[in-house]
Amino acid sequence: MRIRGVEIHKGVIGAGDQLALVESLQSVADAAPPFSPLTPRGGRMSVRMTSAGRLGWYADRRGYRYEALHPDGVAWPAIPGTVLSIWRTYGSERRDPDCCLVNFYGKDARMGMHRDADERDFSWPVVSISLGDSALFRIGNLERGGSTESTWLESGDVAVMGGSARLLFHGIDRIRYGSSELLPGGGRINVTLRVVGRDACRK
Repeated sequence: MRIRGVEIHKGVIGAGDQLALVESLQSVADAAPPFSPLTPRGGRMSVRMTSAGRLGWYADRRGYRYEALHPDGVAWPAIPGTVLSIWRTYGSERRDPDCCLVNFYGKDARMGMHRDADERDFSWPVVSISLGDSALFRIGNLERGGSTESTWLESGDVAVMGGSARLLFHGIDRIRYGSSELLPGGGRINVTLRVVGRDACRK
């Protein structure tokens, strides 16, 4: 299905592959523990996150950006092969992503409307993998405001934002807590794969 240019591939990751993804992402979290970033305005994000790959996405009072190191000072772990195979199917076989952002949604977590614009190369798509509880995905416009459309993302779905949809505002209004048994404690994992560009890691 396609909503405002965003391609949503429903249920393309089977149950066994979902379990394998969760296991590989647990290894990422063990190497680079998830944290709740401080926003530039001083609040804390309700989503906990970590990253894998050459760069990790980061936020604090200095702004939103990519960093080469986890806040603990360690390098981000490599992107798991289970995740890369999905990128190569739905993103591109020509270039691997620089960043694999892993977001952990608890019962009351959400993600406000935003667009992925901290990269230096928008010619590559953003590929998003949903695991665990269903999430209400809201899709807006190239500018903030205006009408929006929403759809439920379920475990095993893959969303691709590329081309004219690459810079659309989007967000997660809420999750349907307990709708999936994939994660033992409930909740949702969202994996976002992005090509960043060589000069995007700023100090």
